[in-house]
Amino acid sequence: MVERPLGLRLGILVFDGVMMSSVAAPSDALRVADQLALLRFGAAAPTFRTELIHARGATSVRTSGGMQLSGIVAPEQDPDVLLLPGIMHGSAAELLAHCAALDAEIALLGAMHERGVRIAGCCTGSFLLAMSGLLDGRTATTSWWLAAAFRQAFPLVDLQADALVVESGSVTTAGGATAVLDFVFRQIASRVDPELAQQTAKFLLVDPERQSQAPYVSAALIEKPRSTLGEKVEKFLAQQMHRPLGVAEIAAQVGTSERTLLRHFQTQYGAGPLAHLQRLRVERAKALLETSRLSLDEIVERCGYSDTASFRKLFKRETHLTPADYRQRFSLRAH
Repeated sequence: MVERPLGLRLGILVFDGVMMSSVAAPSDALRVADQLALLRFGAAAPTFRTELIHARGATSVRTSGGMQLSGIVAPEQDPDVLLLPGIMHGSAAELLAHCAALDAEIALLGAMHERGVRIAGCCTGSFLLAMSGLLDGRTATTSWWLAAAFRQAFPLVDLQADALVVESGSVTTAGGATAVLDFVFRQIASRVDPELAQQTAKFLLVDPERQSQAPYVSAALIEKPRSTLGEKVEKFLAQQMHRPLGVAEIAAQVGTSERTLLRHFQTQYGAGPLAHLQRLRVERAKALLETSRLSLDEIVERCGYSDTASFRKLFKRETHLTPADYRQRFSLRAH
């Protein structure tokens, strides 16, 4: 029997508290790709392998849901890619503390990176990758709800919070939860065949064309570092976003200087106060599109705009969808 050529060897770094979906989803996706490759290429089909790797030599771990995960191996050679799966957390502080305790895992990342292994962080696994220092000076993404906490903890990383997958040299990051599948499809496409990647995505009912986390963002769920200034600003903007606002007025209303206000927003949100205000207005529009039958003109007025056409452009830039498409996809009311 002719041995099939190797298409991809994916290593998944596991440890106690890992999210089962971040391990199972890429493993199953590669198994599907493996079977589809056999149907398409026959005996010469490239094969896809997944290996669970533990930095401390354990043979099993307990997942965040309490399940025991075994099948961990000591690989005979390095994988092509080492994936850091998501880590369940109750808060950003808890996540950072968990990552800080994974010293052996961080050492393994550095050693494999030195040997030329591509390292990828999925979902909250990007926090562990950032803590290793391998993201310093690079562009990255993470779970959208943790963007503010990530920026505060890792200021040397250029965070693109809306992106699904960001490749920066030999390091890759993927956004929240199912974005790990987008990462897997990219690996299949680049290493083996784009059509096989597309077939795998279709088989798993995943949209292979999605490019952004933006349509799924909910400002209410974003974890923000707490501060008196931040709470004052958010309260004022929420109450006054229906009318025109400027930086000078916002600073005066919350009792700070314009310079301090600008610094606060850049640190917390990676954008200025007016850009953040636009995002809040888009969030209000999203909520109204989801829960009401108001016309777009009525929604635009409630969001502090008078020009529906310009707001439609802003909405599409922020969410990658038109207001009509967004309502069709996410409306909570019966159509």
